[in-house]
Amino acid sequence: MGHSLHNHLHSSHHHQAVDGLVNLFTKANHDLTVVQHKLEKEFQQIYPDHANPMKLVSRIKKVQEDLSALQEQCRELLAAKQDLIDKARTTLVGNISSLQRLQASTGVAVTSDSQDPAYTNFNKIIDEWTAQVRSRKGDLTEDSSSEDVNQLLFSAIVQGN
Repeated sequence: MGHSLHNHLHSSHHHQAVDGLVNLFTKANHDLTVVQHKLEKEFQQIYPDHANPMKLVSRIKKVQEDLSALQEQCRELLAAKQDLIDKARTTLVGNISSLQRLQASTGVAVTSDSQDPAYTNFNKIIDEWTAQVRSRKGDLTEDSSSEDVNQLLFSAIVQGN
């Protein structure tokens, strides 16, 4: 009988300890809720336009995630832009070459590349763009490839350094 009384007392003691922990956690949860409400009320009074710092931290994390996606989209856009420039250059050079052959076969004075307004304007735009990107990055070398210019543009615009 003494053994069962010991088990009963031990079991009762165990339940009291668990009840104590439950009460402690319940009180702690209640206290944290009270603190949260006090902080939110204080933030609303201190910060204009409901600029709750806790919500701002959440928004900053979301913006950081969006920035990663935006950087990837910029890389894709730069690759597509370079592809477009390369195709435009190939088409324009091919058309100029065809025009020069046609002019030569008909006896008309052949227009040189430097005299062709479309080709001159195209090169001027590409050169201005390249110079602008290089100046933003402090890269003044003239022998960079168009791929290097793309990387410079990406660094200048997206990374901002």
